[in-house]
Amino acid sequence: MRIEEMNLVPEMMYAGHNACPGCGAALAVRYLTKALGTNLAVVLTASCWSIITGMPPLTALKCPILHCPFPSAGSVGSGVRRGLNAKGMTDTTVVVLAGDGGTFDIGLQALSGAAQRNEDYIFVCYDNEAYMNTGMQTSSATPFGARTNTAPYPLFKEGQKKDIMQIMAAHSIPYAATATVAFPEDMEQKLKKAQEIRGFRFIHILSPCPPGWGTESADTIHLSRLAVSTGFFPLYEIINGVSWKLTCKPEGKRTPLKDYLEGQRRFKQMEDIRVEALQEEVDHDWESLMEKVETSEG
Repeated sequence: MRIEEMNLVPEMMYAGHNACPGCGAALAVRYLTKALGTNLAVVLTASCWSIITGMPPLTALKCPILHCPFPSAGSVGSGVRRGLNAKGMTDTTVVVLAGDGGTFDIGLQALSGAAQRNEDYIFVCYDNEAYMNTGMQTSSATPFGARTNTAPYPLFKEGQKKDIMQIMAAHSIPYAATATVAFPEDMEQKLKKAQEIRGFRFIHILSPCPPGWGTESADTIHLSRLAVSTGFFPLYEIINGVSWKLTCKPEGKRTPLKDYLEGQRRFKQMEDIRVEALQEEVDHDWESLMEKVETSEG
């Protein structure tokens, strides 16, 4: 479905929600609900989206929503899926929606358990790379060199970003994929593919956060495109943990990472040596991904 056709699909989000202007997570969920249709049940862990959607009976989504504690999204999603099955509602798509905190960190244990059991639902992580809802604290999804409000002086994150896709691949789940709001057709295709597969499915969506990243609200799509063209956030999918496929390959030579970092105040005054170190990390991860893709293509 092309973006023009997606615009004709009924909206599953109400106007007047609580998201910040330019919120990548809000746009991601708008595309997600358009792709998955109206027969949908959403589990929300503590996150920006638990605020965006509002508290019952007020809500931003036109589908049933169940709020749950921070660590338990994977488990609650399992219960909702099994409960619907017991009621004979097997055609309802269950989506667990969590930020990077509820995926990479606090929710990882329940997520891993659900993946290990191959629970039949879609787990969606909208990744804004920090705990943005509670004050922009560092998470294990925060990239090296980024400023946060809790990193040690001088407030730069040390250490690499956790590779959540590798973790999901290690569970040998039926389907895992990355997506961004800059490529809605790619995201829609992956969500629809995930919807047709049974078992545990995982979608990792990069979601720029203007106040947390220190960017203008109008730059969300541009930054998402740069994240892909630099190789910082490649778009790919993994089948059964072993078959890797690149779904959007940058044309020609990849864009220098510096072009992506310069538009974000969280990387302001980052020393050249740190920029070079992060570029080396991105280059290494890109080459590793290309090896997996080439091996899968055989």
